[in-house]
Amino acid sequence: MLEQLLIFTKGGLILWTCKELGSALRGSPIDTLIRSCLLEERSGLVSYNCDAPGAAYTLKWTFHNELGLVFVAVYQRILHLLYVDDLLNMVRREFSEIYDPKRTVYDDFDETFRQLRMEAEARAEELRKSKQLVGKPVSNGKKQGQVNNKGGSEGGNKKKSENGVAKEGDDALVKDRNIQNGHSNTNHVGIKDTKGNSVVSVKESNTASNNGAFDVNKLQKLRSKGGKKTDTAASIKVSKADPQKKATKKNRVWDDSPVETKLDFTNPADQNGDQNMHVVAAEEGESMMDKEENVSSESESEEDEEVEKGSKPDAKKGWFSSMFQSIAGKANLDRADLEPALKALKDRLMTKNVAEEIAEKLCESVATSLEGKKLASFTRVSSTVQAAMEEALVRILTPRRSIDILRDVHVAKEKNKPYVIVFVGVNGVGKSTNLAKVAYWLLQHKVNVMMAACDTFRSGAVEQLRTHARRLQIPIFEKGYEKDPAVVAKEAIQEATRNGSDVVLVDTAGRMQDNEPLMRALSKLIYLNNPDLVLFVGEALVGNDAVDQLSKFNQRLADLSTSPTPRLIDGILLTKFDTIDDKVGAALSMVYVSGAPVMFVGCGQSYTDLKKLNVKSIVKTLLK
Repeated sequence: MLEQLLIFTKGGLILWTCKELGSALRGSPIDTLIRSCLLEERSGLVSYNCDAPGAAYTLKWTFHNELGLVFVAVYQRILHLLYVDDLLNMVRREFSEIYDPKRTVYDDFDETFRQLRMEAEARAEELRKSKQLVGKPVSNGKKQGQVNNKGGSEGGNKKKSENGVAKEGDDALVKDRNIQNGHSNTNHVGIKDTKGNSVVSVKESNTASNNGAFDVNKLQKLRSKGGKKTDTAASIKVSKADPQKKATKKNRVWDDSPVETKLDFTNPADQNGDQNMHVVAAEEGESMMDKEENVSSESESEEDEEVEKGSKPDAKKGWFSSMFQSIAGKANLDRADLEPALKALKDRLMTKNVAEEIAEKLCESVATSLEGKKLASFTRVSSTVQAAMEEALVRILTPRRSIDILRDVHVAKEKNKPYVIVFVGVNGVGKSTNLAKVAYWLLQHKVNVMMAACDTFRSGAVEQLRTHARRLQIPIFEKGYEKDPAVVAKEAIQEATRNGSDVVLVDTAGRMQDNEPLMRALSKLIYLNNPDLVLFVGEALVGNDAVDQLSKFNQRLADLSTSPTPRLIDGILLTKFDTIDDKVGAALSMVYVSGAPVMFVGCGQSYTDLKKLNVKSIVKTLLK
């Protein structure tokens, strides 16, 4: 049964809703659709599933882009209604004929909708009955085919019995030839084909007949192998008879080499060493997070030749008709007009390291938003598509909610509790290094920071974090290796509360998204400590793997959590951004998949190389 059908404008004004369709919906699925799908440029999807308390809905929608209308149908997911798409198209057609921008009430549409609904249900019922009628003779045909196959197999067996004498004679001839050539018939294999007849392996019989009685090369190889084996066996016996200590590897000494020196440049952890490290950290300068990045706001006037070629009019049209169309404007854009420009845009996004799946969904969403719109005068399809894509990219990369860490730190400080940030991610992306960069940025804003070494799995992780803590002159909480990271984080937060630290930065072990034991430990850490911010640290170098990493991280955190409302990833820290040139597509892929904003961008190896994501710069790079 259809739960609800709603018609509203793209500005959010509800024009009509069906009053006779059941009770109120649970959990406001239409608001969820607008917030999570339509505003996030996922309108190219076929449907959207929304889970509400006590209900599971499926939502389908369509647009009338020329009038700016949205038509949404809601029904129970378990029903699988077949007539919803047909009903939405009929409602769109009928409602567009009576639509008036000055009118806000359409009570007279109730009777029209009732008739359209009955017509759509009748069509779906007829289609279902026709499928059942068509399915019956197909099953009979299958039975007949099975009978024929049986007859064929019997015929094959008969042929096999008739030709059996001849085959036996052939086998005897082959055996005689093999014996004459000095080969046994152990490698001779009889293979049965699909018809049931026995066939001699042609490859093996040819090799057996072509080779001579003795192959000298093979004998030499066998002798050489045997000699090697005997030598190794003798050496093993000697080593067992006279056991000696293993000789340690020594450095090679050249004639003109300087005196060997110790290759350990780490400073001792004494008082003078700490002072030197403090001076080094103080001389780093201002963090790039607090610097404004100037990007020219001039729009790109030059477009790529691919888009221009793809948007050229058909060769069959004359120059006069194409010129008249560009001056007067096209009546309505259809999918065929948009395809060339969209294909060029998709290829361009993929060359910028955007995941193929994301690029395809974005182009589909842009096509859905432009289809049916009237092309303005003196404008080309390519420029219209590029402007729509630019708006979509800005809307995706702009955070849906404001996350101001400094403001939230002061709010938590007023409540006498530390602000906890957990850094998660796969192996080798730079979690510890960028944690130190965030700590340096917080120190510049007079915030007391404490590190928590919860990577108890990787060798050297605690020492690495300890070195950063000494250089930055901030406390570190550590319990060594092979400890439960969730318990270590909990004790670190308690220690920070006693010492009056404002922020606790929790370093975790790198883990692949498919490693269930480590993902379960991470879910336990987040559930037990309830951090204020969960930052996913990802590389800017990844392409399609960014989609897999983030989606599976979120899915694992949701599945393995024991809480009814599991914590997911709140923000993204993008590392190694200085190594990708214009391949900035990983930022778009990560934000599109998770919906979480890019809060920090790592662009170097020093403590100051941390900056904010400039949305205009990213969009400009993606589309140029």
